[in-house]
Amino acid sequence: MLATTITAGFCGLLYFILSLRVIALRQAHGVSLGDGGNTALLARIRAHANFAEYVPIILILMGLIETRTGTTEVLTASGVLLFLIRIAHAVGMALPAPNPWRMAGTGGTWVILSGLSAWALVLAYTHG
Repeated sequence: MLATTITAGFCGLLYFILSLRVIALRQAHGVSLGDGGNTALLARIRAHANFAEYVPIILILMGLIETRTGTTEVLTASGVLLFLIRIAHAVGMALPAPNPWRMAGTGGTWVILSGLSAWALVLAYTHG
């Protein structure tokens, strides 16, 4: 499960960085809970939360598919793309909407999620 393991490792580091960014802004503005009405903090909180909402299911799908098929170029590409689009999403969250960074992050996440979901379903029904 090389593709999933490497993707999870890089995504774990990115999640840690997103966490540190929230903490830094909380400390800078003296906000211990919530966003304190600070829109920049709200954007960082949502970038962090959105990552936590989407990435785990994608990693689970990758792992299940990789268990059934082995490491493939498509899974490896999906992992690299996931990491890059999650960076784009985090960057885009700090910019006024709509912006191409956030749109790429959101759209890319949906493409990977739907593609891996379909792949998993096909594997389940064609390989028992």
